This record gives sequence, structure tokens and C-alpha cells, in this order.
Amino acid sequence: MASSFCPKQALSFTNSAHQLHQSRAIPRDIHVRFPASVSSPSSRCGLKSKATTRLKVLATSATKVMDQSSSKASSQAPTVVEVDLGNRSYPIYIGAGLLDQPDLLQRHIHGKRVLVVTNTTVAPLYLDKTISTLTDGNPNVTVESVILPDGEQFKNMETLMKVFDKAIESRLDRRCTFVALGGGVIGDMCGYAAASYLRGVNFIQIPTTVMAQVDSSVGGKTGINHPLGKNMIGAFYQPQCVLIDTDTLNTLPDRELASGLAEVIKYGLIRDAEFFEWQEQNMPLLLARDPTAFTYAIKRSCENKAEVVSQDEKESGVRATLNLGHTFGHAVETGVGYGQWLHGEAVAAGTVMAVDMSRRLGWIDDSLVQRVQKILEQAKLPTSPPETMTVEMFKSIMAVDKKVADGKLRLILLNGSLGNCVFTGDYDQKALDETLRAFSKS
Repeated sequence: MASSFCPKQALSFTNSAHQLHQSRAIPRDIHVRFPASVSSPSSRCGLKSKATTRLKVLATSATKVMDQSSSKASSQAPTVVEVDLGNRSYPIYIGAGLLDQPDLLQRHIHGKRVLVVTNTTVAPLYLDKTISTLTDGNPNVTVESVILPDGEQFKNMETLMKVFDKAIESRLDRRCTFVALGGGVIGDMCGYAAASYLRGVNFIQIPTTVMAQVDSSVGGKTGINHPLGKNMIGAFYQPQCVLIDTDTLNTLPDRELASGLAEVIKYGLIRDAEFFEWQEQNMPLLLARDPTAFTYAIKRSCENKAEVVSQDEKESGVRATLNLGHTFGHAVETGVGYGQWLHGEAVAAGTVMAVDMSRRLGWIDDSLVQRVQKILEQAKLPTSPPETMTVEMFKSIMAVDKKVADGKLRLILLNGSLGNCVFTGDYDQKALDETLRAFSKS
């Protein structure tokens, strides 16, 4: 059994997502299995959030949203989840066919000039449609575009300069809007460009991958990689809105789809036990791209992310828990070379390592270790790092992780029952060393 560990220097987070369940009504006439309600354990360390989350689900009923009929998609209202950040709050629109609803985007364009940032993979599929949506019935708006190379290996300063080059050549002013059309790499780079250009212009996220739709497009983290570390250069900069057209997943390769599921699984492990149990029952439907299941998974993930960001925008506490497995995973991405492993693949392997370390510390049961292993295998994700990773590679790369404080590496580890975790630097170094040796060469 897991111990009742309560470190003085750790932040403990219990399964708080149960508070949202009343707003997550699901129609009973669909063939997606949902678990019975799971009660949340009380906080064992007595630490409570300093902020009260005001997560708002502002859309039509779930039954209406879950209707995925293509004939109704263009007229159907989206689900709306709001990220509550005071005067910088913004909506996340979720639904099928949203790129065919011009008003959703146009209401967030404040000037007359738009720059769409996309890549060589997404541009042939959705650039023309996006430009049409931005300009439909709105002749005063002119749209420029810049098409970047596709891949994590291009998430760097050289590629970022192409965005600035286009903006300056087009003489875009401070009332312009940047639009990120693509996955996490495009969203991160476009957002960072928007944060920097003329010291800040508006931007909109249109994520087209599972990874971006459930995680990276929400919360305002933007930036680029450095050869010595992932996402080491960037800024917190919130978008005007996030528009998630679930139809874009129809063109997503299977490997990219699986990669995004790593972040979906994460939410269940760190704070939403009921959601994790739903995933255990419905993973085959997610892999089969069942629209009802995927709409629910995206919505629930965004609700979890929005709640956390509303409490801790700049990652001083609870938001750090969203990085479960990322410290190990980022080391893998950096160690093998950006783009060799997809982000979600590296995070999956890193999650297994974090869970293994949690078990070695005596903080979780073996049964939870087995459940994590099983669901990642179901999602067709790796459960160990590449053989080329060594203990020394892990240690040297993790030493420059953004969560290092006063020379101490802080990690997100599971603690107790499903849905509970800690963000801490107060752990036995021996457990970390044993985990690294178990998963990599010495």
C-alpha cells in the first residue's frame, strides 16, 4: 500500500476534477461506456487551492453537442469551455465543422490584418478553408500566410524568424492578429511570435492534432527549443480564443493520434480518476476515432486544463502537475534529437518512469503501476525510453529542466490513490537513481 507521505516541501494535489462532474452530463443513448461516479479522497496534506476556479461550460446541452451528424455540423453551436483569467479570459470552442462557421473566428479579429502561421503538412488541407472563414462576408480583412517546415526539429529561432520576416514585410501593425493553424509546434511558435512582435499582438489557436487540442493550445505556454533543452526559450502569452474543429482529426496520422492520447491519459492520473476509468473502458473507441468518444475526451481534457490554468497561470504550483512524465520525456526528446520521437511518445515513456519512481518510494500500489502500463500499451504508446538513452544523458539533460529550483530537480510523482500527485523536490535520490538504471544504460 502507498504510504501517507506528506513532505513539507511538496505540493499535494488530490482528485479535484470531481467538482466538474455536474456540468459534464452525457447522453445515455450513445454506445460509449462511462463509469459510475468516483468519490474523491480528501487532501492528505491539508493543502488547498488559493484560488477558486470558475470554470464555465457555456454551450448547449451535451446531447446536442454529441450529435455528430455532418449535415447539422455547420449550424450546430459548439461546446464552449472558458479559461477564466479575469480580463484575459478566453473561450475554447469545441465541435465538428467549426471552420465552416465564420462568426466564431471573426468575432476575435480586432484589426484588418491577419497572419496565418501553418506548416507544409497542414497548409494543403486547411489553409484555404481558414482564409475563407476569416474573410467570408468580411472584405475589410486581408490575410497573409507563412508556411513553415513541419516537425519538432524546426521549432527553433531560425524558423521563428520566418514568421517575423513575413510580418515585417507585410507591414503588419499592432492591431493585427496571428493565427496558429496546426499542431503543438506551430501553436508554440506562433504564440511566441505574437508575444514578441511589436511587443505583443493578438493571436488565435486553431489546433489540428490531438496533442494540441487537449493540451498545448490551452494555457498560453509558447516558445521554441534550444539545442540543450526543450522549450527553454518562450513566454506565457494567452490567445484570444482556441477553436477546435474535431473534423481536422480525420486527416491525422495514427501515430500522431496516439501521441496526443498520452496527454489525455495524464489528466486522469494526476487529478481525474473517473476520466481515467472512462479511458480504460473506451480506449478502443478513441483509437477508432469514434466522434462521440473523442468529443468527450477533448472536452473533458480542456476542462481539466482550464481549471488548472485558471488557478495557476504561470506554473508556480498546481500547473506544474500537468507535466507528469515530461521531465523524463523532454530528456528523451532532447537526447535522441528533436523530431525522432513525438512529444506524446516521449511523455508516455516518461510517465512510466515517473510511476516506477513513485512505486519505489512507496507512494503508490503495484496495481496502479500495472494499470498505467496497460492503458499506454492499449493506446499504442511506448512504455520505455529508447535504448540509446543512458543514465548520464538523463541526468545531464534533466539538470537544466525548467522545474529545477536552487539546484534541486523537482518532479511530479503519483502519491496515493488514482488521481492524486505531488510536485516535489523532497524525495530519496536513491529512488531516482534506481529508476534511471532500470530504464537506461549505466
